[in-house]
Amino acid sequence: MMFWKRFFGVLTARNLEFWRDKESLSWNLLFPLVLVVAFAFLFDSDDRTLVTVGVIQEAQLSQEISQREQTEQREQTEQREQTEQREQTEAVASANSQEIFVPELASLDFVEQVIYEDREQALRRLQQHQLDLVIAPGEQRYWLNESSPGSALAAELLSARSDNYAQEILSGQALRYVDWVLPGILAMNLMFSCLYGVGYVIVRYRKNSVLKRLQATPLSAFEFLLAQVVSRVWLVLATLIIVYLICNAIFSFVMEGSYLLLILLAFVGSVCVSALGLLIAARTRSEELSRGLLDFIAWPMLLLSGVWFSLDSSPEWVQQLAQIFPLTHLLDAARAVMFDGAGLAEIFPQIVVLIGMTLLFLLVGARLFRWVGDGR
Repeated sequence: MMFWKRFFGVLTARNLEFWRDKESLSWNLLFPLVLVVAFAFLFDSDDRTLVTVGVIQEAQLSQEISQREQTEQREQTEQREQTEQREQTEAVASANSQEIFVPELASLDFVEQVIYEDREQALRRLQQHQLDLVIAPGEQRYWLNESSPGSALAAELLSARSDNYAQEILSGQALRYVDWVLPGILAMNLMFSCLYGVGYVIVRYRKNSVLKRLQATPLSAFEFLLAQVVSRVWLVLATLIIVYLICNAIFSFVMEGSYLLLILLAFVGSVCVSALGLLIAARTRSEELSRGLLDFIAWPMLLLSGVWFSLDSSPEWVQQLAQIFPLTHLLDAARAVMFDGAGLAEIFPQIVVLIGMTLLFLLVGARLFRWVGDGR
């Protein structure tokens, strides 16, 4: 009887403690709901894509079409001019909403067309088997990869519907999924290590009154937070380098750029994500709430930053939303270095964004930082 009395006493106390922690209770209820809604809107689709075609956008071609339409409109009567203008407006709106850029393939539901403004980038994707075909409508040309079965199928589909396109043949080895996903896996490890290894630890320090004792010292909040970041960063860098070397010895990953640039990106990215973890933990007192907040940041970043799959064919608003996450810029730059041989100049914009985010997170985190917590 004494056993059950003690057991139910502790059980009741823990349940009351959790119930009184309204913040943690709210996150436990809201977080899964938010995830379900996010999955429903972002990934619930009837996509039946079999062939992915890259379409090179030609600004000059668009201007020529616009000028030709204006000339035709001047030659028509006012009534026909108004009618055709209304029809053209509806056609353009429909084409833009459905992202149809090559009319010969417009009626094929299983063909996805992706716009590329950079011709070289589209051709690299074709060589790496990430695209099945690249078409330049303004030049009436298309490129196929002779070593890709999907490319041959896409070329046959286009040739069957139009013989106005000139063919050019490229070759290139397929980029294995393990090559493509490697930066994502390493970035995921970086994210979890920095977010939870810094943010969650700060909350535990606060709850156990470690921070309360440090408050009595000359140590400033910025100095303390900076030390936490540096401590985590060198550990993450060492871990990433060891993991990469071991995996590379087994799989021989594709590497077209500089290893030093990759290390620089890993350094800047780990500092940025660590600073984000500090910002989240700046005023949080509850371990349960801090874990909920960290999960709320980590999971959307994991899903929308291109860790497991490319966002090239995602809706424009999803791609824009992904830009708010540090991991998106880190992965874009890392894959450009590894697969495209990008140099410092090409990835400089991503580095600037990561540094800007880091300074913002550190300054706001230091401003909001609280030493004293619930511990006694």
